Amino acid sequence: MGTVMYDPKTDPDYRNPYIDVDEWRERPMPDGTVVPFRYIHGGFAEKGVKFLFCFPEAGRYEGRFYQYLSPFPGPDEEVASVGRLGENDRIGFCLAQGAYFVESNMGSTAAFGDKADNTLVWKSSAAVAEYSRVKAMEIYACGRPYGYVYGGSGGGYKTMACIENTRTWDGAAPYVIGSPYSLPNTITMHVQGQRVLRGCFGKILDALDAGGSGDPYKELAPDEARMLRELTAMGFPPLAWYLEARGEVDPGALPVLTPGVKMADPSYFKEFWEVPGYLGADPESTAVRDRLRFTGVVKSVNLPGKTAERKAEDGQNGVDDAWKKQLADGNGAWIELEEVPHGENLYLEGVNITPRTGAAAGKVLLLKDIVYKPGEKGGYLTIGMCYGMDDLEGVLSCIAAGDVVELDNSDYIAIQSYYRHQCPPDPDFHAWDQFRKEDGTPAIPQRSFVMGPGFTGTGTVQDGNIQGKVINIQALMDESTCPWCADWYKKKVEKTKGSLKDHRVYYMERCMHGDTDTRVNYMVVNYMGALRQALKDLADWVERGIEPLPSTSYELGTDGQIHLEKEIRKRFGLQPAVNITANGEKCARVKAGELVDFQVDVQMPEGAGEVTEMILSFEELEDVSPETMYPAELEYERYVKDGVHGALAEISHVYDKPGTYFATVRVMSNRHGDRGELYFQIRNLDRVRVVVS
Repeated sequence: MGTVMYDPKTDPDYRNPYIDVDEWRERPMPDGTVVPFRYIHGGFAEKGVKFLFCFPEAGRYEGRFYQYLSPFPGPDEEVASVGRLGENDRIGFCLAQGAYFVESNMGSTAAFGDKADNTLVWKSSAAVAEYSRVKAMEIYACGRPYGYVYGGSGGGYKTMACIENTRTWDGAAPYVIGSPYSLPNTITMHVQGQRVLRGCFGKILDALDAGGSGDPYKELAPDEARMLRELTAMGFPPLAWYLEARGEVDPGALPVLTPGVKMADPSYFKEFWEVPGYLGADPESTAVRDRLRFTGVVKSVNLPGKTAERKAEDGQNGVDDAWKKQLADGNGAWIELEEVPHGENLYLEGVNITPRTGAAAGKVLLLKDIVYKPGEKGGYLTIGMCYGMDDLEGVLSCIAAGDVVELDNSDYIAIQSYYRHQCPPDPDFHAWDQFRKEDGTPAIPQRSFVMGPGFTGTGTVQDGNIQGKVINIQALMDESTCPWCADWYKKKVEKTKGSLKDHRVYYMERCMHGDTDTRVNYMVVNYMGALRQALKDLADWVERGIEPLPSTSYELGTDGQIHLEKEIRKRFGLQPAVNITANGEKCARVKAGELVDFQVDVQMPEGAGEVTEMILSFEELEDVSPETMYPAELEYERYVKDGVHGALAEISHVYDKPGTYFATVRVMSNRHGDRGELYFQIRNLDRVRVVVS
């Protein structure tokens, strides 16, 4: 029996919509113009659902809408995109494309999560979409609008649930998606790598960067090499460790996911330290080495400063920041102890601060850092981002001098290994083969149940039964979900539907998980131009029958990594391929004062368009903005050779001082070769090493 499709039009919970705001507003666009639009806010009171519709003027409307799904909805999520302006403005993009914009809170009434029935996220989204059609047909006196749903990361799970379980939308664009077994596993293994590899990130990056040895294991200690191989086989892209190499150690959503694991599987956190087969039970393991348990006496407490109230319109609905709504900022608070832990290379991540006496006994705070008093045993515990703490100041106010507090990172270290004990029952998930015997049975202890499907937040598991056209954008340097997850979903669609005629997947080089341009660096670019092109192509595919470009051609290697087809004419996809050399090499060795000749060759997949910009930095500059980090704009010449469209550029430079330099070129392309199409500039970059003596 096939899946019964949900139809919100027959659901009694969504028969009484209300509208509380209906007014005209103006939207500043990235090209400097201003576009008027009709702003409608309302909801379905019975289910706590709130929505926002942004309709263009009748003369601009072309018969479609785009609906964005946030990874972590909150009570006011429906207005979270209102304050997001510029090139990555979701609302502005819709208005420019003749579409209206739809967003809702998906029925969430609290930032800390409160849904007993997770199917509400896609059922309510479908109801909102259908009601938006009612309003559109009323406003424009038109027929049924086409509808497209999209979202990334946790929003990707929701998008897949929408397009698989209803026929409300005509197409979907899930991006940077996970598999049913991604959470909490990819987050836990990432943090385990941050801990075990914390002394060798520079070595890993140097080997993998332009002109490096290509062997990231060569300079590592045995424990480090084993961990790097394990995580790479799990699918973590090794080049993504560049963030940690430059000092950015972020646990991602682990603080938000940990409470769910502890609630569902509390015995794990004890057995990890006691039962053979778990790393914590091995006295020689890095887990035991890094474990911290310390008891101290409070000397004084400093309360947090006042935090500016977050406006719902200011966002926090992207794939990298939506979960942060569930954290309370320590904001300068600290607890002074008579004595604090001392030692070399202490592992201070994930340390819980738990008062054991006094009025705050049993409450749990999170350590940010220890500030030592020079020459003394005492010091200050600064307070970090605390999960689920809606009254952080109130908790700290209950801690008094003389109270005993306990510091313990045992749970944080234990959860880092959780992925090792979560082998999926489906043997097609080959990332876990390293924890299985040859006969497929587990080689190490496994938990009594596998948690992954329960973390999708949709009450469903992806089955590939898509009810419309689907284009998936996946990042090859994704540090939060493994790139192979898009390959898994493609195969699931093919198996369920019998073909891939309604599915495309585009892999993006030099792209990480995030959907914003917040990182100023010379290692990654943003995939947003490709996502917007995919949304436009989705509409052309559905409405005009124009087939999108073929999916990216690749192989999933036995190393857990996605390897793109090297020849551009066979690679397909959306993204330009870039190659920069110095004196014809990826690592040029010159003397100070010598002229270095840089050559840039960009090749385009068939039908992907033309190069629109090449900008270059001869070295990694400090204290720069996105606008100033590439000071040299290259003149380039487009070409067509053997049917491949491309562009060439050359430039020379002199390095006056000895040192090792990395020159980086960033390239943009556009389907029509038009630099003015701001929403549709697709990026890539490449680097070259120059050693100056």
